[in-house]
Amino acid sequence: MNKVSVLFFPDNLVAHVEPGTSLLRAASYAGVELKSNCGGEGTCGRCLVKVKDGRVKLKGKGNISAKARQAGLVLACQTVVDGNVVIEIPRDSRLDEHKVLLGEKEILVEKDEELAEGYPLQPLCRKFKLSLSAPTLIENASDLTRLQAALRSEVDCNDIHIGLNTLRTLADILRAGDWNVTATVAQLNGCADIVHLEQGHSSRQSFGLAVDIGTTTVVVYLIDLETGMTLGKKGTYNKQARYGDDVITRMIHASEKVDGLQDLHKAVISTINQLIDDLLAQGHVSGDDVHMVMVAGNTTMTHLFLGLTPKYIRLEPYIPLAASTPPVSAADLGLNINQNAFIACFPSVASYVGGDIVSGTLLTNMAKADEIILFIDIGTNGEMVLGNKDWLVTAACSAGPAFEGGGITFGMRAMKGAIEHVVIDPETFEVEVSTIGKMKPMGICGSGLIDCLAKFRETGIIDRAGKMQSDINTPRMREGDDGYEFVLVPGDVTECGKDIVITENDVKNLLRAKGAVYAGIRCLLKAVSLEESAIDKVLIAGGFGNYINIRDAIGIGLLPDLPAEKYVFIGNSSVKGSRLALLSQDAYREAQELGKKMTYIELSAGNEFMEEFVSALFLPHTDMNLFPTVTVVNKA
Repeated sequence: MNKVSVLFFPDNLVAHVEPGTSLLRAASYAGVELKSNCGGEGTCGRCLVKVKDGRVKLKGKGNISAKARQAGLVLACQTVVDGNVVIEIPRDSRLDEHKVLLGEKEILVEKDEELAEGYPLQPLCRKFKLSLSAPTLIENASDLTRLQAALRSEVDCNDIHIGLNTLRTLADILRAGDWNVTATVAQLNGCADIVHLEQGHSSRQSFGLAVDIGTTTVVVYLIDLETGMTLGKKGTYNKQARYGDDVITRMIHASEKVDGLQDLHKAVISTINQLIDDLLAQGHVSGDDVHMVMVAGNTTMTHLFLGLTPKYIRLEPYIPLAASTPPVSAADLGLNINQNAFIACFPSVASYVGGDIVSGTLLTNMAKADEIILFIDIGTNGEMVLGNKDWLVTAACSAGPAFEGGGITFGMRAMKGAIEHVVIDPETFEVEVSTIGKMKPMGICGSGLIDCLAKFRETGIIDRAGKMQSDINTPRMREGDDGYEFVLVPGDVTECGKDIVITENDVKNLLRAKGAVYAGIRCLLKAVSLEESAIDKVLIAGGFGNYINIRDAIGIGLLPDLPAEKYVFIGNSSVKGSRLALLSQDAYREAQELGKKMTYIELSAGNEFMEEFVSALFLPHTDMNLFPTVTVVNKA
């Protein structure tokens, strides 16, 4: 079949595709990422584009307003090419670079970064300079036997393996180096694997990568395995977003679409390779010198990274294909590093508590603490661990995509132009907003939504049930297509040229999201017969969590009403835990055990979670005794 060209403006990028290809898929081929919260089902209405020239066909109407149709816009996911076409992409349809939390501080080089207390520097992969005795007619052991014997005294391990590709090079390397050789060895799970050989006693450095695969963003650290120094950090959005914002949408795509699993696997590998290429260029490092990778991600992200089906994770009784996976090679996955490099993943606890939570728990040293700690990572799923050195319980609640901007009229991820903070005058109802990158507002992201909900409650714009108070004295309150809405920013000063509003339905979605997280916390506490006051410390992880205003989060009933000093932001604990495991064999072994130690509470079993959830659908809660420091607003 003859291919046709799709030209995208203003990028001036071209994709050559077969007729019948959707504009959404054509855009991804061209390297143009469009917003598509629903994964191309036509329900989110975000992938709006304009056909400037050429022939297209509509395969479905999708969720598009009459106003957008009149402006000549179509949904890219519901429009297929029927010839050469020219497409214009509006600014607010584009998936732009995210505000990515690289760690506690977004810096490139950390010379003094230390490992967590109690973990010595002993990387999973190390170089050993060996001198072997030359064979004779009398001492005629094989080359491999000589190499293994020399290594045993260095690695304290009898189980030494070598891959076929590396073995093929052994004979010539030994002789070229006059029986002096440098072996790069990965040590995991009681085994030692020779991943690379160099003739003589080489002075070349060996490097590793710590990787966090999030549903929204991906972060990679480049690390010197000899010194433990972090040489560079990079992060970007997960390219899987073109197939849907949340893990459920991606599971459906992977399970029900032709080549769906390969789509998602290739998307995340492409994302990681882009970051690897940038880091290697920045650090002037050869990919051949990268020998070890440690990866943390939730259970679904780990499955998709390895090309494993996540189909049964979303179907009752919610069973993953594997909770713990064996190490694989870079060649198995197509990573742009030494093809014999080892890639290891953190184990998962259950379908919705994954390796990223195990990584964070490792980093926090919760399993060695005397005090009772609540560790929580708030995103599309609210994943949490409660406990100390004696016990650990964990659970996950489906918060939905609201805090990532999904299901919110002008919701967006943490990209340039996203409103991240909101201030509302309680008398005049005038609004001040601040945006990421100090750009004109395009929408509102998670931290802005929490700010907004809290300010709505404090100023009486909504009541405790989230209902808009239509009688307040301001033109910002108006009746929209789907009920009352409040104008945050008028269209004449926005990037998208539209009034940015929060609707009553948006508020309801946010109440459901915050209610799910708080209900999950309550269920964990009840499982161990504790009250909130028993919590000594709350550790908040993740990119979204790092920007939460604690006062506002308590005010809306998202987090327990505890003293502010009990809350600690720990940044991207997933990638930092990956770094820790990469650089310490003790930490890696501890992580393997942590996955087995945690007691998983399935919140969908029984009625307790639903009862707590319904009670939490008010501001801040049905039971005000749980929020003694929060003042209820009564507007006259």
